[in-house]
Amino acid sequence: MSPGARTLDEAIAAVRAGPQGPGIVAVFDFGGTVVHGFTPRPPLRRLLRRRDARAVLAETLLTSIRGARAEGEYERFLQRIMYAWAGHSEIELTDLGVHLFRRTIYGHLYPEAWRLIRAHQAAGHTLVLASCLPGFQVLPAATELGFEHVLYTPMAAQDGVLTGHVDGKPLWRSGKADAVRRFAAARGLDLSLGYAYADAAPDLPLLEAAGLPTAVNPDPRMSIQAADRGWPMLSFRPRSDAGLLDIARTAAGFAGLLGGAAAGVVIAAPSGTASRTRDRRRMADSMITHAASATLRTTGVRIRVSGAEHARAPRPAVFVFNHQSQFDMVVLAAVLGAGFTGIVKKEVTANPVFGPLLRFAGATFIDRADSAGARAALAPVVQTLHDGLSIVIAPEGTRSLTPRVGPFKKGAFHIAKQAGVPIIPVVIRNAGEIAWRNSAVVRRGAVDVAVLPPIDVSGWDADDMADEVERVRQLVIGTLSDWPD
Repeated sequence: MSPGARTLDEAIAAVRAGPQGPGIVAVFDFGGTVVHGFTPRPPLRRLLRRRDARAVLAETLLTSIRGARAEGEYERFLQRIMYAWAGHSEIELTDLGVHLFRRTIYGHLYPEAWRLIRAHQAAGHTLVLASCLPGFQVLPAATELGFEHVLYTPMAAQDGVLTGHVDGKPLWRSGKADAVRRFAAARGLDLSLGYAYADAAPDLPLLEAAGLPTAVNPDPRMSIQAADRGWPMLSFRPRSDAGLLDIARTAAGFAGLLGGAAAGVVIAAPSGTASRTRDRRRMADSMITHAASATLRTTGVRIRVSGAEHARAPRPAVFVFNHQSQFDMVVLAAVLGAGFTGIVKKEVTANPVFGPLLRFAGATFIDRADSAGARAALAPVVQTLHDGLSIVIAPEGTRSLTPRVGPFKKGAFHIAKQAGVPIIPVVIRNAGEIAWRNSAVVRRGAVDVAVLPPIDVSGWDADDMADEVERVRQLVIGTLSDWPD
């Protein structure tokens, strides 16, 4: 480790040990610090590729998210976007920015940055995301990450249509530092007590303005300056798009999943006169465990479990988990083993792999758009628990784009109370890095799982259910922020 280098855990510990409250500001640069950038296509490929106006807009929005390194580079970027965006509406650029974030950009957010931002939020600090880019690229990420304050280069518009000019001074070099100073002064914040994180030499004025600067993924000039000034340095690992090895590994994983499932059914196929229901359950359990084991083995994914004893007892129980990836199904099967089924959204029935497997495992499928129908579908689940089979459900209702934990629905908790069984939270970390939300490709790596102690819901009052459910959600959030040993 180079002089001045600091681990993420050390940085988070310093935030927790430092001053707390909204009087402390924490400023994060965007490209290169919070998000890993996108490499522009070679000029020849851009010329040969047939593109419509929307494709041109999308490329300008994406490829500039990387942090400019030189004055001329940033000036060329501004000239290009001013020409490309002129005449387009603010609504069009805003909608396209949100679309690109949900389709692609979310996967390039640094998980390390997410954890560091969470630490500042837990400390009650005033968080600011500052970028030399226009808001169309920055605001969707800021919303997902929970930044209340965002500073960016404003684009001039007339009657909602971009004019092709910058509205005021770009937030570049001293322009960004000046904008942060104005923000702090307007709110009575003392920057000498604040934090600042940035990656490239053009942001030296920003780091100089803060009392607690940190160079993140520093470029060569920033590294020299940080070392000379004794600033700490952090390194975040870029999450690249899937490569050929990842695709090949994923294909092997799907083959292992199907092969393991088939082998599990054959191994547990009835040979005696046991009841048909018991035979089917035994085959389903064998299918689940063999499929999970084969998938992990062929994809090279490891699972590290804390609190494994809670995954086995008490049973039956309602297991609730934070949901970020399709790979969560494999993780849960490996951790929980046998004796459970799931409650999943109806759309999964269309999945050619997981749909048939979940049907065979006895999963309950619900239509989230039909509230009355969903409640009717859940009614028999109480009997499933009475029969000794545990239930797994994602109370968020859908996968999240980042490790952010969304609001919890109450259905799982009502079911547990009616059946007289405990709630057991299962907290999954890193699955979103193994398989991004909108991608079926599986990358090699490790998934951390914390199975928390069971929660007795028998004494919960229906009038206080929302508060009780929120406490469980905060327990999950707290575990992600402060992972158990």
